Amino acid sequence: MRDFEYEAPTALADAVELLAGANGSAKLLAGGTDLIDHVRTGRLEPDLLIDIKKLAELNVLEASDSGLRLGAAVPCYQIYGNEQITSNYSALADSCQIIGGVQIQSRASVGGNLCNSGPAADSTPSLIALGAVCVIAGPNGTREVAAEDFCTAPRQNVLEAGELLVELKFPAPGGKSGSHYRRFIPRNEMDIAVVGVGAAVTLDDSGENFVSARIALGAVGPTPIFAQAAGDALAGQPANDDSIAAAAAAAREVATPIDDMRGTVEFRNHATAVLTERVLKTAIARARGEADGYTIGH
Repeated sequence: MRDFEYEAPTALADAVELLAGANGSAKLLAGGTDLIDHVRTGRLEPDLLIDIKKLAELNVLEASDSGLRLGAAVPCYQIYGNEQITSNYSALADSCQIIGGVQIQSRASVGGNLCNSGPAADSTPSLIALGAVCVIAGPNGTREVAAEDFCTAPRQNVLEAGELLVELKFPAPGGKSGSHYRRFIPRNEMDIAVVGVGAAVTLDDSGENFVSARIALGAVGPTPIFAQAAGDALAGQPANDDSIAAAAAAAREVATPIDDMRGTVEFRNHATAVLTERVLKTAIARARGEADGYTIGH
């Protein structure tokens, strides 16, 4: 491991100044579950590590009637340990409970998972399905970007020089709402999704018809995919097997997977449709207040 400088600012403005002044040679340290390994193995060779865990803005966790604010450095265990999140933003809790093991979950953050911008990231489809908005700070002030627009290519995103992700904002769920995230992995020893699907639905007062839906896919494209047409087509439709199957077919149509050691194009396309159906059915059950039968890891 090569030598590097270490800073732990306590003010957001100081962190931005350090990052902007490093001319691309700095890396941000939140949980560090990926970063530390990459530095140790020489995959990354930063001149400066900026520890952002002491920044209050990145540690905010507020669930209220107006929505959810989630700081970029909040670790996974705090997210799925929050009763309001598990009730109102279930897909997010689902994601956080399967990112690594317990030790990883005590450090890893959803913000870090998003900023790594991996196509198979487990939290990003949930962020997209739940309509999250990314709050970004930099030398020119703050700006907001929809979660579905954050990743631009494998391991690349919209963050510009000197910018960092501060928090994620989620709208309050309306009416009878439910969400779910599920993935397929080839075996327990390879903890990377072959396909991941997140969905959020809102039903009418009867619980029998869709008001709206958002569906997002992971590991079947160079970036996580917002399957907008598949979700939009459910609006006003009955929440039944036919509507769900049609949405699953539409989601499969927007998937653009590749063959690799984890799965083939053919399998990934098939699994996208299967998982979309299962995720929608679980989200519907949660919206209705029914038992969903979901067990982590299955």
